[in-house]
Amino acid sequence: MKNRKANRLKGYDYSKNNLYFVTSCVKNMECCFGDVVSVGTGRDLSLRIPDKNISDKNNPYKNISDKNNPDKNNLDKNIPDKNDLDEIEAEMILNEYGIIANNQLEWLEKQYPYISLHSYIVMPNHIHAVIEIDSNLIKAATNQCLPKEIVKIKSLSQIMGAYKTTSSKLIHEAGNDEFAWHRSFYDHIIRDEKSYFNIVSYIEKNPNTWHKDKFHTS
Repeated sequence: MKNRKANRLKGYDYSKNNLYFVTSCVKNMECCFGDVVSVGTGRDLSLRIPDKNISDKNNPYKNISDKNNPDKNNLDKNIPDKNDLDEIEAEMILNEYGIIANNQLEWLEKQYPYISLHSYIVMPNHIHAVIEIDSNLIKAATNQCLPKEIVKIKSLSQIMGAYKTTSSKLIHEAGNDEFAWHRSFYDHIIRDEKSYFNIVSYIEKNPNTWHKDKFHTS
């Protein structure tokens, strides 16, 4: 049996207080959450350079590029400037399934008192989010009634598992019986303020560079 490459940092406790950048893709990179359209024109940005398409739909996280990992190694070198990104002012228009994917990200914050969503976006075939796990939020969320030790903090994998399971169920109920998330997800541990702001900027500008995004398979 072929060994699968581990996606998580070996030996790291993913339930500890920290900020995490996560990406989860739809199985086979199917675009089912809506469309990215050019602001002011309504033009669907569905055309892109063919050889830029993701090469392995069975493992979209394999050899993830620096543009999809904006906090890898040297940020200043790996974050292209505005001209390099060839930005087009655009916005993501969510369909019924995209709204579910978006709502379930927000549900995580309501369901788990130790979670804070700093930035997130649903794209046509994937989601990005900055998720904070902070055990200090528990007492505030429970009106000081319960000691935080009573609430068991889930790991990032368990949190993403809950997100993918609940969103899949709701999307199936909405009529898309074939929908499935790709196995696993990509994560990056955010270690400093500079990394944080670069990643948040990347998420917020994601629709603007969709026409040349690695995950754009149209």
